[in-house]
Amino acid sequence: SMSLREHALSLFRSTVDTIRPAPMLKRAVKLQGDGCPQLLVKGQAFPVKRDLYLVGFGKAVLGMAAAAEEILGEHLVRGIINVPLGIQESLQRAGMQEMLLKPDSKIQVIEGAKNNLPDPEALKGAVAIQELAEGLTVDDLLLVLISGGGSALLPAPIPPILLKEKEKLTKMLASRGAAIQELNIVRKTLSLLKGGGLARLAYPARVVSLILSDVIGDPLDIIASGPTAASSHSVQDCLQILAKYNLLHHLPKSVETVLSSSPTKPTALEDYSHVCNIIIGSNTLALDEAKRQAEGLGYATLILSAAVCGEVGRVATLYCQLIRLVCLGFAGLGEGTLSDEVRGNLLQLAAELEIPGLNLAEFLQALRGLGPERPVCILAGGETTVQLQGTGKGGRNQELALRVGLGLHRAQAVETSSPLGRCEIVFLSGGTDGQDGPTEAAGAFCSPELVDEALQEGLSVEAFLSNNDSYTFFSQFQGGHHLLVTGLTGTNVMDIQAILIRAT
Repeated sequence: SMSLREHALSLFRSTVDTIRPAPMLKRAVKLQGDGCPQLLVKGQAFPVKRDLYLVGFGKAVLGMAAAAEEILGEHLVRGIINVPLGIQESLQRAGMQEMLLKPDSKIQVIEGAKNNLPDPEALKGAVAIQELAEGLTVDDLLLVLISGGGSALLPAPIPPILLKEKEKLTKMLASRGAAIQELNIVRKTLSLLKGGGLARLAYPARVVSLILSDVIGDPLDIIASGPTAASSHSVQDCLQILAKYNLLHHLPKSVETVLSSSPTKPTALEDYSHVCNIIIGSNTLALDEAKRQAEGLGYATLILSAAVCGEVGRVATLYCQLIRLVCLGFAGLGEGTLSDEVRGNLLQLAAELEIPGLNLAEFLQALRGLGPERPVCILAGGETTVQLQGTGKGGRNQELALRVGLGLHRAQAVETSSPLGRCEIVFLSGGTDGQDGPTEAAGAFCSPELVDEALQEGLSVEAFLSNNDSYTFFSQFQGGHHLLVTGLTGTNVMDIQAILIRAT
């Protein structure tokens, strides 16, 4: 029979496969009928009365556009997409032909945003998209493809603001400690296309946005700074932020001009009746698919959350305690004092981590029903943060796996005849984009035996962790056997974690 590790690997791979641009678009989008053709997106119908146009921006948009063009065929009149610098070459090199446009494509590709920062190339692309949107009529349909990394690829400051002035202002805010949310509000206020601007320019054409989300909770106005979503912020909010960081009297003239002439309240929602935003790929959708796969493999499967965030060490503790709880349940100790203590720890941790939308009490109740007769799979996703202390090489997924390995080892060392010893356990964490930090790996696996097995090879897990050197550890340990390596996937819905437990 397949090992837990093989199951975990197959779960991760097949889940990522369903959110790759081509399969994801083909599942979500169909073109129907000849007489009066309609575009069907997740069951919603949009008549194609006249011409169909396409624009897009983001790191995964090239593959999305290639798949969209295949689906739309002759109906597509013209398209423009803004994608990261060098992406066509790196996909070509990786042999990912299916992500590239055909030579006779009607879609123009503009590469820009070197190092994920707005630059003159990205500006050129944004202006081209702006001009296309402005020329549309009431019978046209504009399909907008959006993925993570879209914000830097769509810089269009409201004239007379220059890109370098807007950049300088955001840098000043950042250096004074402004949060990413605050930076985004200022960026949106000074942009022609962000914060719903693209949708407003495309009016009266029908606008349908297909979104691949890499943000926790999938907030439409945050992903790529929400070019087709009504902004939930006003000029007042922008002015308040500038005042908070004492920048009101240090603004370029052009920014003052724009802020004093902008409408003061957010545009009313009715301005967006011609727009439909549809999330076609997200961590939540990926976990639903993983659950289907795990159940097919015979696991009793529960999804913890698609919004797991917070410091990687605390998140590791959360997973270790969950694993302990399942093993206690398998040993028939699910209602004992030890289990109650673990449940208390978990509730405390979850409260501290503030994972949006997580009802842990309900999840723990569902765990109570699981016995040793079936293996258990717990799935989760999101994005943790690592506080860097060392100079090593790693990524948040490899660091998380290594910390879980250490935590399970310690839990076993403390309890004589630990219930962990009577379970086979595998933990996996991986980035769906296939690249965890600046490394060749997507993530890593671990099990409670990891620390002892590493010591036999003369490797100290604690030493590697204190230097944030998880990739070096996993590369050396057992010849890299515990690394999760997928290569670049061309997609991104953040990270996925899987816990697999079987009674022995």
